[in-house]
Amino acid sequence: MRMIHSKMRMCAAGALAALVLAASAVKAETPAASLAVDTAAEAVLANANVRKTLDDIKAADEATFADQKTIAAVPSSPYKEKVRAEYYLKRMQELGFKDATIDAEGNVIALRKGTGGGRPRLVVAAHLDTVFPEGTDFTVKEKDGMVLAPGIGDDSRGLAVLLTLIKAMNSNGLATVGDIMFVGNVGEEELGNLRGVKALFRDHHDIDGFISIDGLGVSRIVNQGTGSHRYEMTFKGPGGHSFQEFGLPSAIHAMGRAIAKIADLKTPAEPRTTFTVGTVSGGTSVNAIASQAKMAVDMRSNSTEELLKLEARLLDLVKQAVADENARWGSDKISVDIKLIGDRPAGVTAAESPIVQATQRAVTAVSGVQAKLVGSSTDSNQAMSLGIPAITIGGGGEGGNWHSVNEWYRNVNAYQGPQNALLAILMLSGLDGVSKPALPVRQAGN
Repeated sequence: MRMIHSKMRMCAAGALAALVLAASAVKAETPAASLAVDTAAEAVLANANVRKTLDDIKAADEATFADQKTIAAVPSSPYKEKVRAEYYLKRMQELGFKDATIDAEGNVIALRKGTGGGRPRLVVAAHLDTVFPEGTDFTVKEKDGMVLAPGIGDDSRGLAVLLTLIKAMNSNGLATVGDIMFVGNVGEEELGNLRGVKALFRDHHDIDGFISIDGLGVSRIVNQGTGSHRYEMTFKGPGGHSFQEFGLPSAIHAMGRAIAKIADLKTPAEPRTTFTVGTVSGGTSVNAIASQAKMAVDMRSNSTEELLKLEARLLDLVKQAVADENARWGSDKISVDIKLIGDRPAGVTAAESPIVQATQRAVTAVSGVQAKLVGSSTDSNQAMSLGIPAITIGGGGEGGNWHSVNEWYRNVNAYQGPQNALLAILMLSGLDGVSKPALPVRQAGN
C-alpha cells in the first residue's frame, strides 16, 4: 500500500512539474492572455505553500464528504431554500466571514478580500436548491459502497467544496490579489430560472469572472451555455357533452393538432437545437368535449439565434393549430394562453479565454488528463450571456441518477475537485507576492 501511495505522489508531482515546464517552454510564442495564464500557472504550481494546501485538501477528503452528506440532509426545495441558506450562512460565518449575508433573493454571499483593492473580482458559486418538492425525504442513506440522497451530488458536493476551499486557503494563509466572492445561490434547478445568479449580476456590477461548481467530473469544463425557453400553453374552449353538443371545438383536439405540428419541426444538428412537449393534461371525462387542455414545451439551443428562430416557428404553429380546430367546426371559440415559464440565455466563453485556459491547466495538474470543453445549462449561462467570462466545473467524485430520489454518489478521487478549483482560483485571482492575476478586469460598461 505504501508503494502504491508513493507512486501516486510521484505521478501527481510529475504532472505538476510537466505543466510548469510546458508553461515555461511556450512563453515566447503565446498571445498576451495565454502568456499571463502560463506565467501565473508556473508561479502558482511551483509555490511550496500551494503544494501544501493541495496536500491538505486531499487529507481533508473525508471531512469534505462529511460536509456534503450534512448539507444534503438539509431540505432545499425550489423556492424553499431558506433553511439550507440559513445553515450555509452559519457555516460561512464560522469560517470567519462575519459580514456574510443572505441577499434579497436568498443567495448566501461571503466576500474574501484580496490585496489588490477589490479587482479582479471572481465569483465561485454552488447552488443551494434541488429539484425535489417540499415534503421530500432528504435522509442520507448508504448502500453497497454508495451514498444515496436527493441532491447528494447536485449540488451538495459543490457546496461542500466551497467550504473546503475556504478552510484550506485560510489555514495556509493564502492571500489572493483579487477578491473572491463565495456564493451559495438559489434558483438553478427546474423553474428557478437562474433567479439567484440573475439577482447577483443585477446587484453587483464589478464581477470580472464566474465559476460554478456543479456536477462531479473534474475533466469536464462547461464553457458553452445551452439556452432554453419553456412555455406553458393553455387551450380553452366551450366544452360540452360528447354526443349532445357534438360539433363544438375541443381544447384537447386543438392541443393535439399543435403537438402534431411541433413534432414535425426540423432543427439543426449544429448548433445543437432541440424541443419537446414534456407534459400534457386536460379534459374532465371520457364523454365530454374538453373545455381546457394544457401542455408544457421545452426548447433548447447552444445558439441564441437558433433558439429564437425555433421559438418563433413553434409559437406560430400553436396559433395555426387553434385556427385549424376552429375552422374544422366553423367556430371561433378555441383560444390559447401562452405563458413563458422558463428563460435561460445561451452564451459561450471562448476557449482562448484566461478562465478556460487556467482551468485546463489546473485539470491537467491535479488529474494528469486533458480537460474536455462541453456545453450544458448551468448558472454560468447568465454570466456568459452578459459577456462575463464563466465556466462550470465538477466538484469531484462519481455519481448518477440525477434529479432522482435515488441519486447516488461515491467518494472516488473526490479531492481532485477542490484541488482543481483552488489552482484555477489562484491563477485567475493572483497569489499575493507570487503571481499576478490572469483574469482581466472588465472595463466599465462591458
